[in-house]
Order: sequence, then structure tokens, then C-alpha cells
Amino acid sequence: MKIKNKLRLGFGFLFVVILFFGGVSLYYMNEISIRSKVILKDNYETLSFTSKMRSIIDEDSLPLSAKAQEMFNHQLALEEKNITEAGEGKAVAALKVAYARIIDPATDLATKQKALREVRWQLKIIDDVNMNAIVRKNAVAQRSIEKSAMYVIFAASICFLILFSFIVNFPGFVANPLREFADAIREISRKNYKQRLEFKGSDEFSELADSFNVMTAELNKWENSNLAKLQSEKLRIETIIEQMQDAIIGVNEKQEVIFFNKVAGQLLNLDQQQVIGANAMELRKKNDLLNRILQEDSVSKPMKIYADQKESYFQLERREIRIPNYDDGAEHALVEIGKAAGEVYILKNITKFKELDEAKTNFIATVSHELKTPISSIKMSLKLMDDERVGPMNPEQKELVQHIKEDCGRLLKITTELLDLAQVETGNLQMNVVKSDPRKIAIYAMDAVRFQAEQKSIELELISRNNLPHISVDIEKTAWVLVNFLSNALRYSAEKSKIIVQVIENNDAIEFSVRDFGKGIEEQYQKRLFEKYFQVPTDGNNKSGSGLGLAISKDFIEAENGTIWVESAIGEGSRFCFSLPVVS
Repeated sequence: MKIKNKLRLGFGFLFVVILFFGGVSLYYMNEISIRSKVILKDNYETLSFTSKMRSIIDEDSLPLSAKAQEMFNHQLALEEKNITEAGEGKAVAALKVAYARIIDPATDLATKQKALREVRWQLKIIDDVNMNAIVRKNAVAQRSIEKSAMYVIFAASICFLILFSFIVNFPGFVANPLREFADAIREISRKNYKQRLEFKGSDEFSELADSFNVMTAELNKWENSNLAKLQSEKLRIETIIEQMQDAIIGVNEKQEVIFFNKVAGQLLNLDQQQVIGANAMELRKKNDLLNRILQEDSVSKPMKIYADQKESYFQLERREIRIPNYDDGAEHALVEIGKAAGEVYILKNITKFKELDEAKTNFIATVSHELKTPISSIKMSLKLMDDERVGPMNPEQKELVQHIKEDCGRLLKITTELLDLAQVETGNLQMNVVKSDPRKIAIYAMDAVRFQAEQKSIELELISRNNLPHISVDIEKTAWVLVNFLSNALRYSAEKSKIIVQVIENNDAIEFSVRDFGKGIEEQYQKRLFEKYFQVPTDGNNKSGSGLGLAISKDFIEAENGTIWVESAIGEGSRFCFSLPVVS
């Protein structure tokens, strides 16, 4: 039977129960009404007749007047038609005989008075008979009412029990199957594809259960068909991770280790089988190297680790594991964005590259050192040639000597930068830190490039106040950075322009900046300005340097616990800045 028909039958049954209770109630209420009407109609009318006849004989003296006789006769006639009780007819006949003697003209007064007493007595008998009848009928009516009330209460109780049972059981007819469906769907969400539903009958729930069972069977078949493939893929991925030469550690969102290859086990001196599934936060407490790897700021610099019987260098890379977010499948955007499911830590062995870099650094330092001496000797020779005491030179010779001087100066600058870079890379950078006035450092740097600025008619302007807080720095290297900024600004500034040097206090730090009004630097190059050997492409009008000046400047400033940056926009010029902490 269909659910719709069952609902119709259920509510039809409720309607029949309500009709039955209403019919029983109406029947017994009608019985009570009929019995009440009998008491009020017959006996009450008799009492009314006798009361009026008593009033007539009480109000008129003997002999009765014609009007009183007429009224008495009328009430007596009505009473004769309303005799309903046993003994009432005999009393009415005696009343009629006594009344006849009262109105008989031939009867003497004494006889009339005796008849009057008889009339009163018979009226009393009629009243008593009807009053007793009223009492008796009232008792019968009360019993009938009680009986009717009992029947109504019984019918109401039966209807209540039926309705209560219906209310308790009927909702379960719909709710119980739905609950079973909900439980089954919950099991499906837990990938229990062996869940089945069994409903007897031919209603919609049975049909839905059959469809559900077909669906779970297909899902189970799909799961079984893909399980072997997934396991094979999982094994292949684990094999790939295990065969990799880099140390790989994977943790899920609960900070549990989900994969840990053999190389990682050798570096961290941990048993691979015991680590898988363990809490990484607990493991890091017992392993200093793992603690360094899991730190948030551990991906910037190479890590020195003793491995393969020597000190080796490893570069840590951190990758976030992201999976599709199916928690709210209705929103496609959430699925596309995904959610974090853990992190992968990769330790790449860069020892060979580090050794090559050190060899390169040593080579550059050696070559630069060896070149510096002959270049200085050439400059000294050129200076002697320029002296008139050695001998005069014609204009062409002077021009050639000047070009040689410029090239020697450029070569000397490059070799000096290469030596400084070698010191930084090898960790042999010597810092002569003293307490200094930042304004004096800026003036010192401006004086170093003032002659170069005057040749291009460029104005150097210093914006700074006196009595700035002192800083602890290496004066020569800090001034060198400012000189490098100023040299670059002069190179890319037009003649008769201005360069602004600003020294201000900003949040417990002294900020140095050099502002030019050249053509500016494109945004795509700004992030690479402080990389080694990087040079901004030029149009050929400005001679470019070695690409080391800004990289060395960055190393100098960071060695003094400062920060360095650039601000630039095309057509507005550039502003190179660095800040150094004040002396506490």
C-alpha cells in the first residue's frame, strides 16, 4: 500500500473516531433534555393550576362571585386534562364534587365552608402527588444523567486511548524509516558501503530502500575496484619517496608523521618504523635537528649537518599539503581553494654546490688580490706620466691617459668589491663597530662624491636635524653604502638636477635615504636589485657597474642588524634606504 493511501486511512480512522464520540455525546445529551422537559411540562403545569385555584378561593369569600367561579372552572378543566400521576384523578374527582357543593345555591353556609375545607385538602393532595412525582422523576433523571455521563466518559476514554495510541505510533510509521535512512547514509559517509536497508511492503520506502541498496552495491563495487589501484599508487609513491636522495618528512594537520624516508632517518638518527604515526611535536622535544627543521623561520639559510663523515650543507624547503575541501560541497569556490592537510619538509643536500661556491669565492678573492697590486701600480705610473716634470704630453696623449685612469679606477673598484664580497661569503667580514653620529656619516659620504656631483652640476641636499641619537656601526662600511647609493644616483641623474640625502629618526632607528629624480626603476627589477651580479637593463647611455655594489651594501647593513630597501616609480625617480637601530 502506498504511503499516501496509508495516510488517508489513518486520518479517515481519526475522523470516524471523532464522529463516533460526537454521536454518543449527542444521543445522551438528547436523552437528558427529553427527561428534563417531561418534569417541567406535566408536573409544573399541575402545580401551577392548583396554585391558581387556591388563590381564587383564598381571595374571594363565600359565596364565590361569578367571575371567580369562571376562573376556578377554567383551571379545574385544565387540571382534568393534565392528570399524569397515580391518585391524581381520584383527588381531582373529589375536588370537583366538593367544588360543586360550594357553588350550589341550595347549600347552606356551613356546608359550603366544610366543602371549602375539602377543596383545600384535595388541592393539597394533588400538590403532594405532583411534588412526589417531581422528586421521583428527578431521581430517575439524575440516575439517567449519571448513566449518560458514565457512557460519555467511557466513550471519551476509549477515543482518548485510540487517539493517544495513534499519535504515539503513527508518526513512527514515517519517522522510523527516515531514521534508518539517515543512519544508513551516515554509514555511507564513513565509507561503509556494505550497509543495506530491508523494508517489507510495496510502499515508497520499500522502493527507496531498493534503490539505496543498488547504490551501495555499486559504490562497494567501485571501492573494491579502485582499492587495489589506490594501494598500488600509494606503494609506488612511498617507493619514490624512499628512493629519493633528499631527506623528506611529511606531517598531517594533526602534526602526526605520515611519511619519513630512509635518508631522513639517517640524518636525524631516528628509527623510521617508530617515527611513522608519532606526534612530531613530541619528537622535536627529543631531537634538536628535528626541532630546527620544524621551526617556522628555518627555511632561509642553509643548515650545517654532520653527515657522511663530514660537515654537509642542506637547504630546507617547506611545502604545504593542500587537498580539495569537501566539507561544504555546495560551494564550488571552497573546493577549488582547498584546505591545509599538513606540511612536507625536504632537506636538499647542497654540499657540492656549497663547496663549488666556496671554491669560486676563494678564486675570486685570490684573483682580486693579485689584480689589485698591478692596477695600483698602473695608476701610480699614470699619475707620474701626468706630471709635467716627467715630460709634456700632447692633447691626444692626455686624453688617452685620462681614459686609462678611468678604466683603472673602475677595475680597482671592481676588485675592491670582489674582495669585500669574498669576505662576506667566507664569513671573514671584519666590523669595526663604534658609537657614531649618523649626521656626520652622511656628510662624510656626501663629501666623497661632491667633486663627481659638481662635474654634472648636480646639487646635493642634506635633510637632517642636529642631535640625532647615536648608532653603533662600522663608520667606513656604512659610509661606503651611502657612497654607493650616491654614486648610482649620480649615474642616473640628469645634469643640473638634485639629489636629496635624508637622515631621520624613525621608531627607535635611524633611517638613511638617497633620493634621485631620474627615470626610476621598473617594479619587476626592484625585487632583484640586491642580488649578486644583477644589473638593471639600460639603454646604453649609462655605464653599469659590476652588479655587486647593492648586494655588498645589503650584507654590510644586515651585519649591523639593519634593514635595506628601495622605493621607485617610473618617471618619479628612486629612493634607496636603510635603517640602523639607535644605541639604547
